[in-house]
Amino acid sequence: MRFLRFVLESIHVATHGSKAYFAWVGFLLLLMALGAYGYWSQIQNGLSQTNMRDPVSWGFYIGNFTFLVGVAAASVMLVIPAYVYNWKPIKEIAILGELLAVAAIIMCIGFVVVDVGRPDRLWHTLPSPFGELNFPRSLLSWDILVLNSYLFLNLFIVTYLLYYSYIKKPYNKSFVYPLLWLSIPVAVSIHTVTAFLYAGVAARPFWNASILAPRFLASAFCSGPAILLILFQVLRKTTKFHITDEAIQKIAELMAYAMALNLFLLAAEVFREFYSDTEHVMYSKYLFFGLGEHRALVVYAWSSVVFSAIAFLLFLISKTRKNFVTLNIGCVLIYIGVYIEKGLALIIPGLTPGTLGEVYEYVPSATEIMVSAGVFSLGFLLFTIMVKIASSFMNYDLAHAAEPEAVEDDSDAEEAVEAAGAVKA
Repeated sequence: MRFLRFVLESIHVATHGSKAYFAWVGFLLLLMALGAYGYWSQIQNGLSQTNMRDPVSWGFYIGNFTFLVGVAAASVMLVIPAYVYNWKPIKEIAILGELLAVAAIIMCIGFVVVDVGRPDRLWHTLPSPFGELNFPRSLLSWDILVLNSYLFLNLFIVTYLLYYSYIKKPYNKSFVYPLLWLSIPVAVSIHTVTAFLYAGVAARPFWNASILAPRFLASAFCSGPAILLILFQVLRKTTKFHITDEAIQKIAELMAYAMALNLFLLAAEVFREFYSDTEHVMYSKYLFFGLGEHRALVVYAWSSVVFSAIAFLLFLISKTRKNFVTLNIGCVLIYIGVYIEKGLALIIPGLTPGTLGEVYEYVPSATEIMVSAGVFSLGFLLFTIMVKIASSFMNYDLAHAAEPEAVEDDSDAEEAVEAAGAVKA
């Protein structure tokens, strides 16, 4: 019964708020309606509504999917210092990283669905007897497994924590901590498997590199926290979350290390391509310099490199890192830089020039932009609602955990576990 009251109270919190809250929700719903219209048009007329063709069969949708997997994985930047090193300033806000991970994975699934020409056939990917998952032979099956595992794991954890906050009792550390520790390798695995989806394609030399997985992880630990740092500054002014400057600065410092690694790996990859100067270098030449009159990606590629380098310097220098104006500029720059790097600057050079040397200059169509706006709006709406609920239930410090013997009533713990399991189901 208490869990039912928790659910009803959550619905009440989500459906009541200020004018600013409803204006924001209304704006997101409007974008979702626009995206739904674009997707309906795409369903009716097929993927010819997009600018994807045989030479470039992956485009804006898969680029967004790849980027958002990194955003979801970045929650470990909060979980590790909070629950491995027990650092209290971050421990108090680690739940926000888990909420962002849930929203990001939902968006990832959304982008995969809209990219599939026949989403009604997705049931074929279910395990037997419903379909044929082809596990463990298929990398796609691994991706389905790790993404859903990470989604349900984070959803379970935040439901458990918020339920105990709602009933004003300390949660059971010996139960929650193993799940939080498990989420760390699972978070790493979701972006590693995504990188393997690209690196395992031997016919695409631009992707077929062992360095791709480390690059994916390094860039993820830049872009995801960049979003969080800006969100933290907004949330501490608009919600009950107690977010200190100390926590923000520590995350920014960790981001600087990740940025350095990301730029180093990029430089190593560029050196290998251009110094060896094999026939495969044409993909990198197309990206950075263009091939003849085909130069559509050049501006984006160099913008990504320059933005990432400037952001690294802003985060590296202590004075600019501690200044919130330059910190936010750095966050925006690294977000844009990684978004380009793991979006069109990754997808398009991997597919064009084709095996016969044909170059197809891909740009997203209006339909793709509308549908993508709808998927992003869905994720933002879910995150907004989850943060509002979490803020309302912050009746005591979520960082406070009781040892197993401090939990007064074991039946309460069992009820919460069953309740969170019901949400997972």
